[in-house]
Amino acid sequence: MTKLSRRAFTASALGGLAAAAVLPGRAALGATTKLTLQAIWINDPEFNGYYIAMEEGFYAEEGLEIDYIPGGPDVIPQASLLTGKADVALTSPLETAEAIFEKGARFKVIGAQFQKSPDSVIFLKESGITTLKDLEGKTIACPPLNIGPFKIVLDLNNVDADKITFVPYTFDPTPLALGQVDAVVDFMTSMPYVVAQAAQKETGFILFSDVGMVYGQDLVCVTEDTLAARRDDLVGFLRASRKGWVEEFKAPGNAALGWEDSWFKGNGYTPDMTQFHSNIQVGLIDHPEGVYSMDDVWIEQTLASLNNVGIPATKDMFDTSLLAEI
Repeated sequence: MTKLSRRAFTASALGGLAAAAVLPGRAALGATTKLTLQAIWINDPEFNGYYIAMEEGFYAEEGLEIDYIPGGPDVIPQASLLTGKADVALTSPLETAEAIFEKGARFKVIGAQFQKSPDSVIFLKESGITTLKDLEGKTIACPPLNIGPFKIVLDLNNVDADKITFVPYTFDPTPLALGQVDAVVDFMTSMPYVVAQAAQKETGFILFSDVGMVYGQDLVCVTEDTLAARRDDLVGFLRASRKGWVEEFKAPGNAALGWEDSWFKGNGYTPDMTQFHSNIQVGLIDHPEGVYSMDDVWIEQTLASLNNVGIPATKDMFDTSLLAEI
């Protein structure tokens, strides 16, 4: 249900770690205070708003200096919070809820970058797939850790998972492009483009959030200690980051085209792929009340999704009061 396909949750990493130490508050007026941000994945358009906010001085206007740490397949953002390596981390809902309600981590979610997670079923349009019901009788490549949540999505839509053949997914577009599988479970922010380029055929996707499994992604997560000690810094972080996304949405991906030798160096993105990713994610992130908003309906839907996968999550994991101060 979350980016388990890219960053598997390691329970033992949270089990033995102590809570993060209380961090110093805002620096004296006129100075800057360092705030460390742990990303959830390698540098790509998923984080354009933060890069813009750093480059345009939006954080500096809030008295903040951002120490940005890229994520990756072996990075567990929650562990960065618990060890004090990071003050703020972008996390997945399932992993965060597991940490709070099953491991006892004292975390709070103070914002949600993605209103809808990019988790989806991706396929070639020529397959004839238009609904989840069409997956019956098909072969689906799915990361092993995502099969459980995906089967819940199927059940919510009266799809018989026993009529689907599941095979492991190694994040290689080739099997789908060649028709060796009928669909894959992955993020729709880049994989539809990659498969379309490889197959020279049109692709389609079905978002989990559009078929009954609503949840966000890249949750802005902090420890309770950091929230208590650095509330003003965190409000400033949210305000500056929102400004970065507002600027990004004026011309999605345009700023990113100049980052091939900086932020995006070595990430494998072509200019066209950067534009695809930047444009398609706008509707998943933007909100009428501003980026990071967590309204009551969204929270209830997210909790229902977490409860469906067996996590007894409650509203206590969210703190919306900082958003009200932006």
